[in-house]
Amino acid sequence: MEVILKQDVKGLGYKNDIVNVKNGYGRNFLIPQRMAVLATESNKKMQAEEIKQSSFKEQKMRTEATANAEKLSTVTVKVGAKAGESGKIFGSVTNIQIADALKKAGYDVERKNIELNEEHIKTLGTYSAKVRLFKEISATVNFEVVAE
Repeated sequence: MEVILKQDVKGLGYKNDIVNVKNGYGRNFLIPQRMAVLATESNKKMQAEEIKQSSFKEQKMRTEATANAEKLSTVTVKVGAKAGESGKIFGSVTNIQIADALKKAGYDVERKNIELNEEHIKTLGTYSAKVRLFKEISATVNFEVVAE
């Protein structure tokens, strides 16, 4: 079944992409959740017109994301966490804490766009995370976990 995505779907595609999915996934999840519509001829024409109208805005967002990616690559953010004497953290550092630290540094990044390179960060030290800013534009952000 061919569908047109109405929003970004992780692991499937981005907004306005035409993708092939299994019938059940399309009919039972994507279409009822309003994440996609069937790719009929009229919907394809409407999608092409929408892409044409939004191409200028998308180009502006792409250049902005590229500039932000260069800035983020040079930034090292400090994330505070409660830790014991041995340097082990009570709990773990998550993408929410990294998003808050980036917001304090002046970068507005959604937490869902931050992917940690390590599964669980439970000790003090320096780590890195991948931040997705636009479709294929991402930056690597270094952050340091320090004791509070």
